[in-house]
Amino acid sequence: MTNAPSNLPPVLRPEHPPRKPLAELAARFGRDTRGPVAGVDVTGVTLATGDLRAGEAFVAIRGVNRHGAEFAPVAVEKGAAAIVTDAEGAELAASTGLPIVVVDDPRAILGELSAWVYDTAPRDESADAANGTDRGGLPLLLGTTGTNGKTSVTHLLDGILGQLGVVSGLSSTAERHIAGEVIVSRLTTPEASEFHALLALMRERGVEAVAVEVSAQALTRHRVDGLVFDVASFTNLTHDHLDDYADMEEYFEAKLAFFRPDRARRGVVSLDSVPGADIVARAEIPVVTIAAPAIAADPALAERAEWRVTIDDEQQSGTRFTLAHRDGRSLTTTVPVIGPHMASNAGLAIVMLLEAGYEWDRIAAALERDGGIRAHLPGRTQRVSGEEGPAVYVDFGHTPDAFVKTLAAVRRVTPGKVLMLFGADGDRDKTKRHDMGRTAVEGSDIVVITDHHPRFEDPDAIRAMLLEGARAADPDHEIHEISPPERAIVEAVRLVGPGDAILWAGPGHQDYRDIRGVRTPYSARELARRALRDAGWPVPEPTWPVPY
Repeated sequence: MTNAPSNLPPVLRPEHPPRKPLAELAARFGRDTRGPVAGVDVTGVTLATGDLRAGEAFVAIRGVNRHGAEFAPVAVEKGAAAIVTDAEGAELAASTGLPIVVVDDPRAILGELSAWVYDTAPRDESADAANGTDRGGLPLLLGTTGTNGKTSVTHLLDGILGQLGVVSGLSSTAERHIAGEVIVSRLTTPEASEFHALLALMRERGVEAVAVEVSAQALTRHRVDGLVFDVASFTNLTHDHLDDYADMEEYFEAKLAFFRPDRARRGVVSLDSVPGADIVARAEIPVVTIAAPAIAADPALAERAEWRVTIDDEQQSGTRFTLAHRDGRSLTTTVPVIGPHMASNAGLAIVMLLEAGYEWDRIAAALERDGGIRAHLPGRTQRVSGEEGPAVYVDFGHTPDAFVKTLAAVRRVTPGKVLMLFGADGDRDKTKRHDMGRTAVEGSDIVVITDHHPRFEDPDAIRAMLLEGARAADPDHEIHEISPPERAIVEAVRLVGPGDAILWAGPGHQDYRDIRGVRTPYSARELARRALRDAGWPVPEPTWPVPY
């Protein structure tokens, strides 16, 4: 709600925004107005004065510490056409002279308001857009939720859509894609005002289908309001986000909300984790199921799935798998990252496309033609090393479950030792830190504990909790505490040799560290390359932007 920091990516808008009468906005969404609204038009909507453009409505909400209406004078300076806020905000903004539309809960209506402003409200009840159904120009929406794997499924969908010749869009933790243009992301799921503006821009550029990562916070904080996804999917539910939710049951309920008719039309649910069965039992939309028995927590539950993912081969270059249905349909292909969990994610993406209306034969033919799935998964078990020396993988995983799966995948393709390098987020769920330390020890030969995003928390205290969990698991395990991470990766490379591997978990694609509220430029991928090069190992040219 304040001026956005200059190092944040810009919020995107349609190039030709509609003009909507403020009087109609007030009639639809308001319960009261202050000042004249007749004759005033709005061309957009935003929560942040730092992103506000002339002619837009500034939506002022109460935050944790301050009310957004306190920044109304900035909105005036930037050319806001009006303010939408609650009664408290209306009093704070009264002196600006701008017309004010008073609503009960501005955040709760933000999605519907944004959909009206940008003409992005759902128009069609059919999910069969892939076969030519008229959707009023809106792209097909494919959304994925779950603790782990959301980003991977989203990027895999985008990759396969490209192989099908579909003009695609993407919104993930890592990036936004618009018909081939790539922009760094701010939030896992953007605020509703940003998302609807992005969707309007995608429509202008001819995007036919959009893959979207949908977090639990997006569902509970109204970020995907005003949207109905054509296909929603669920990957898994494991320990995370207990700083946002009281317990795992509340966290589960947040995910379950995605499988209601007001959120989605059809669903694909993985049974790799036990909560998948609860999603199926309580979903209010038609769902199909999928499982990868090799990684399923409950093999008997996995046997009940309609679709099955079987692992055929694992190499450092990728994972070959077979996707088969009970009716006899099957295809064998390769996902370009290591691990059965990545094959499971790829199978989920393929089934989502089938549920969206894309034909089985068309998908199978494209994957056969291209020799597998062609997708770039930024910071997802991404190998940054060359053919000589130790293999170094940088990954975004930051939960105990992600550690278990990724370490196991690295172990299976590594002839020598596996070193685990990781830290933990500050000011986030502390209850998972002991398990992070434990799983790191159980899956590796060497552990190096360092810093990640300390935010406003003491990094020494964060590392102490991780160390406590690690040492409790095995006091005799080789464990190093090295800070800062710039030194930790250098020491990690010195501890391994040819045939060994380093898994650096946590930073993934991110190009900054959050230190006391400041985004400090930082790239684990580039730091790893430098450490390898300084140790005398040849490294390939990067396939990502180098920040410094």
